[in-house]
Amino acid sequence: MNKTFINSLYKAYLSEKPVAFQHIFNAAVFAFTAKTDISGDYGNFDVMGVSKIAKNVSREKHRMEAFIRFKKAQNGLFYTVIKPDFNVLPLIQHHFKNRYADQQWLIYDEQRKYGIFYDGIQVHEIELMPQEINSLLPALEVADEKESLFDQLWKDYFKSTNITERKNMKLHIQHVPKRYWKYLNEKQ
Repeated sequence: MNKTFINSLYKAYLSEKPVAFQHIFNAAVFAFTAKTDISGDYGNFDVMGVSKIAKNVSREKHRMEAFIRFKKAQNGLFYTVIKPDFNVLPLIQHHFKNRYADQQWLIYDEQRKYGIFYDGIQVHEIELMPQEINSLLPALEVADEKESLFDQLWKDYFKSTNITERKNMKLHIQHVPKRYWKYLNEKQ
């Protein structure tokens, strides 16, 4: 098995779908019994299944990297709460660590009840129970005094790049699905 296919197996695992687990198992059995590399054997039902599920997880990873909007709390922590379809936190942590290396940040997955926290040196996985996150969020919601200005900048940017005469909501929703709108400053 090549490295790309092993990465696809990992992404399929992160989908958390029972059918994905069966595809992974069957593809692994096929890989160990085959005499050749199976990674491109899309004629095999399970290899194709792993590939399709991994593609969906990759798409969700890309959307999270594009749609995450941090808010800054008064203590200087940048935070966001998300609810992705798949468990993409392990896949996006490298992107955010590199992009926001000079800031402390927290990305919390409210569906899976865990998050990733960057302390300025390394990324840590944290687990919070619903009552803990509910007590923590109000403290974080006390935003930095400039936060409302940044929200307004996002809204102004979105408004200025929008051409009313060329409005195509079907295409817009295809690129920015409605389930993400509650996390986007420009949609509030």
